[in-house]
Amino acid sequence: MAQIKGFFFDQDGVIIDTEKDGHRVAFNQTFKKFGFDFEWSVDDYHELLQIGGGKERMKHYLHTKGFGREIKQEEEEALIKALHLAKTDTFIQLIESKQLPLRPGVHRMMREINSKGYVLGVCTTSDQRSAQAVATIILSDINFNFVLAGDIVSKKKPDPEIYNLALKHSGLRADECIVFEDSHNGVVAAKAAGMHVVATTNFYTEKEDLSKADIIVTSLGDRDGEKGVLKADLKDLAFDGVLTADQLVTFFESR
Repeated sequence: MAQIKGFFFDQDGVIIDTEKDGHRVAFNQTFKKFGFDFEWSVDDYHELLQIGGGKERMKHYLHTKGFGREIKQEEEEALIKALHLAKTDTFIQLIESKQLPLRPGVHRMMREINSKGYVLGVCTTSDQRSAQAVATIILSDINFNFVLAGDIVSKKKPDPEIYNLALKHSGLRADECIVFEDSHNGVVAAKAAGMHVVATTNFYTEKEDLSKADIIVTSLGDRDGEKGVLKADLKDLAFDGVLTADQLVTFFESR
């Protein structure tokens, strides 16, 4: 088995549990600001998360349920773009106010990765500004080799394009990389690119089919905080509630 050299993180739901209390809230505040009389419930947003990308989710909702008033076809693209820009501003304000804490074990894992000299990257369909805000504000002490986000790719997850692009940026082979994902689409994308995958579940993804992942846990875990629970039946992984970079390297290099 190849030597592990790189670790790639999805952002939303993996680094920060942003979906329910972050992006969904920002979308709803933006809809209200633009005068629309609807909002996305927790269940609505769960359904919409099966579609990669915020602009794509709004287009899908507009075409299937509508925005409560007529939107002319020639106005659609400009409206979606304006909504998304405003929503991103609102989301970044949530990040800057540090109302969205990191998921358990993420900061510890990234520090371990940095200390060992591995390549560290972010691969997300989230807006570029949002991704950079997380990387530079909340994770300001972490050294990222790259942050790939938003419309940098033409096809969103479950297409593997963003992970194939990460391989080009890093100069690594797929079997030298470990990806942290939380959703079915993300796991499928990383596996389609040929990478090892650790899935960390959250409120929205705990019931999704993550069976293609090599390891499934509720979180990466912290020694002095929340511990993770192993969800996949991997008897050869000794798991005490905290996954470490060294443990993952040993696990994947020996398979």
